[in-house]
Amino acid sequence: MVMDHEKQRARYVAGSEGAPPVPPPGGYRNARRQAGPVVQHPGAPAMSGTATAAESASGEKKPANAFGWVALTVGILFALILLITLAVGATDALYGVTMLALQLVVVAVIIGALFTARGRTLGAVALAITLIFNVATVGGIGALQTSASGSYDGMKTDEQKHEEAYPGIKGTDPQDALRQQSLEEVQAEADSLFADIRERVTAEYGYDWVQVGDEDLRPERNGYGGESMLIEYTSVGWATTEPIQDYSLKLEVMATIDEVVAEHGLPSLYSFNGEYSGIDPSMIAKLYGSEDPREQHTWEYYTENYPDPMRFYANIFDLSNDPSGDFLKTREAQNARTGEPLEGLQMVVIASAVLSEADRAEFEEKLQEYPGF
Repeated sequence: MVMDHEKQRARYVAGSEGAPPVPPPGGYRNARRQAGPVVQHPGAPAMSGTATAAESASGEKKPANAFGWVALTVGILFALILLITLAVGATDALYGVTMLALQLVVVAVIIGALFTARGRTLGAVALAITLIFNVATVGGIGALQTSASGSYDGMKTDEQKHEEAYPGIKGTDPQDALRQQSLEEVQAEADSLFADIRERVTAEYGYDWVQVGDEDLRPERNGYGGESMLIEYTSVGWATTEPIQDYSLKLEVMATIDEVVAEHGLPSLYSFNGEYSGIDPSMIAKLYGSEDPREQHTWEYYTENYPDPMRFYANIFDLSNDPSGDFLKTREAQNARTGEPLEGLQMVVIASAVLSEADRAEFEEKLQEYPGF
């Protein structure tokens, strides 16, 4: 017995005094682990991690409850309602009592889902959707669209909508548009004037020409928040391909153009940049580079056929009178937009509030709805 006891002591390492005895080979008799589940007696403290371990072992997770799905469905439907309302242009309806009450109901359902263990995930998704698509954000987008387009139909009276459709221009006699040259007549006159000027200038000075830009037709605003049936017409432009920098030559070229416009029944050319223009000398220097035409980078001449609407402009750009280089930057920017030459003679025709022959009958018919305008 003493020898057996010594052998058992020898199995412990140094410093193991007081350790329990080593179990016999094969272990103690009837010493087995419990094979069944652990049963927790009532009143005993809960065992941490038991349920989680069981779920992990089985690989199963309880599905979300119906409340979570309801919250998600309600959130999606509410977002769709807002987007449809925005798409049809009913922006004012977004701020109605019905829409605000509906949003409160949706928020209540989502909050309810967040307080349920199995509906919390779907409730969080529904909350995210509602934060993105709600009355405030969608209404704000609608307001931006309305502001950009100028359409405030929901806030206008029938009288305002009627005024908005006025075919003429507020403060002007609509009969003027019927008495003056039509759009088509202005176009024809401009083409004829340009052709005659190009022919004379080329014949006398040898300049070649290039077309600048395209014809532009823009509806005139009617002064009541809408568009009239009248058009602002800007013709194509024409420019010489060579610069004109000599002062005397500039005068001769403008004199030739003056002769041609007189042949077309227009008054003599008027010089905005000249000393007799009536413009303050400091403003002339600011607009044209100098008070002295000999040192100006821009000459601007003009005539019109009032009471008809056609206005003719002839400009000469001269970069040799641009010591600072600031005007060159302006011309380079214009060249990048239209492709026009940096220097030389340019001419264009503009006519405001002209009526197309094709719209004349409709214009007269609509005017009958606006007596006293």
